[in-house]
Amino acid sequence: MLEIGSLVDGKYKILNKIGQGGMSVVYLAMNEKANKQWAIKEVRKDGKKDFDVIRQGLVVETDMLKRLKHPHLPSIVDVIDGDGTFLIVMDYIEGNPLNVLVNEQGAQSQEDVIDWAKQLCDVLGYLHSRTPAIIYRDMKPSNVMLKPDGNVMLIDFGTAREYKNKNMVEDTTCLGTQGYAAPEQFGGHGQTDARTDIYCLGATMYHLVTGHNPAKPPYEMYPIRQWNPKLSSGLEEIILKCTRKNPDDRYQSCSELMYALEHYNELDITYKKSQKRKMFGFATAVVLSAALFGTAGYMNYKEKSYKSQNFDTYYTYAGTATSESEFKDMVSNALSLDDTSPETYDLIRTKYLEYFENGQPQGSGDKSITFNELNSIKELIEKDGHLDNFKKADPLEYYNFCYNLGLNLWAYMNNGSSDAIAWFSKVEPYSDGNKNNNKNASNAKLFIRLGGYVNSSGGSGVDIFDEDVDYSAEWDDLVSLYDLTISQDDNYTDDKFKAYTYQLILNQIVAKAREYNGYIDASQMYEMIDNIETQVKGALVEVVGNSYDGVFDSLIDTARGKVNSAVTGSGKTGGEK
Repeated sequence: MLEIGSLVDGKYKILNKIGQGGMSVVYLAMNEKANKQWAIKEVRKDGKKDFDVIRQGLVVETDMLKRLKHPHLPSIVDVIDGDGTFLIVMDYIEGNPLNVLVNEQGAQSQEDVIDWAKQLCDVLGYLHSRTPAIIYRDMKPSNVMLKPDGNVMLIDFGTAREYKNKNMVEDTTCLGTQGYAAPEQFGGHGQTDARTDIYCLGATMYHLVTGHNPAKPPYEMYPIRQWNPKLSSGLEEIILKCTRKNPDDRYQSCSELMYALEHYNELDITYKKSQKRKMFGFATAVVLSAALFGTAGYMNYKEKSYKSQNFDTYYTYAGTATSESEFKDMVSNALSLDDTSPETYDLIRTKYLEYFENGQPQGSGDKSITFNELNSIKELIEKDGHLDNFKKADPLEYYNFCYNLGLNLWAYMNNGSSDAIAWFSKVEPYSDGNKNNNKNASNAKLFIRLGGYVNSSGGSGVDIFDEDVDYSAEWDDLVSLYDLTISQDDNYTDDKFKAYTYQLILNQIVAKAREYNGYIDASQMYEMIDNIETQVKGALVEVVGNSYDGVFDSLIDTARGKVNSAVTGSGKTGGEK
């Protein structure tokens, strides 16, 4: 290390150490003859086996910087390549890195962040305009110095490289900082270009305006208004576009991004609405009205475009959510933008089931939906009239959603089907002449009747005859339910659905074998028990923490015993398989 007070190259007096990185130390030095302060970056060998490679990279960096002249870039004035050390003498930049500012003060004002972003956009545009273009590749708060006058300087060109022609090989050096780096910078995904720097700048803006470091847990960049609803929706749209995974979906140049930053307030929803009101206010003549109709249509298109882009973002984040709370937040935002999209409701249904099936909400091995979890589904989709709006906009998709959710709850609800029946009841009146839709409506009626049978017996095994009940029709419904499980329709062949269905049928036989025997031949009950046993033995999968055969062995034996008793009219066995 350089000693404080020592003289370097006969002219630079080392005053003090002002910074230290992974492989370098930065000192403040004074050229006493010129009475000017400089920064000296020292990189020492110190046992580094790849020092020659490091030195070569530094030579490239300094040669690159020597050719550049821009108010937001430091100047290189001297390079001293000694034995075991490499010194770079450059402009001393008074101020602090932006990461220090955000670490000490938290999120910065969006006005400041936009001002800094425009300055950085300007310098990146300058780099990209060189021949060949220079791609910086490591934009992050710690590489941006904020000077006392409010201007910023871009430092540390260790990862910058000149753009390669498309016909040349892909970038092979994975340089950049995790969290800020674009996807194409890692894993050999291809050539980095100007859009790579745009991604990194978007990630930097995200960190500065939210105070949340994308390089730290949860390692995700959410729409910025998730952290602070008061932030500009226009700035949110800009950052979202900058950080799209596909480079083709980002701003394609710094000039394009600069324009967006300079007009970010015009992307705000409130601004668009005010503009639309102004346009309508001028509609005083037929010709003018026609012209304004076109303009209003354009504004409406732009607003729909904004909503579509942000809806897609929330929908995508919801699909990759790793916690229920995160999922609910993303879906809630998506519904606030568009509560008529069938995809959103289907995502809600499947994602919740994924959480409930993979989790263990009620204790070890229990994978059924709890009452609280069911309520969280209902609250999410019924809030602010979302479900009613969906029904009005697309009745068919609405009824399909209700029916499929009813099926899921039938399979996953614990010890009962009343909640499933509530959703089937929304479908039961529906018919539009379509065979499949009518079939769903018919099946919804079937499940509603089955729910009534379950509630009448309580699943308790208590054998109480009711002369007002058509036990023959009830048995036919149980047969129809079984037939669904052996159909080719994936809706009814899910293991959980089959397990609950078979348990329900067996429990009904246990509770009502004597009543059924008065209206149907006992052989039908034996056949049903045999069929269920065959289905169960053929699939040893986990259901409620046990294998099928483990759950059903006792229940099957009990059902056979009840049929035997019904046949003999006593507790004696008879007609047993």
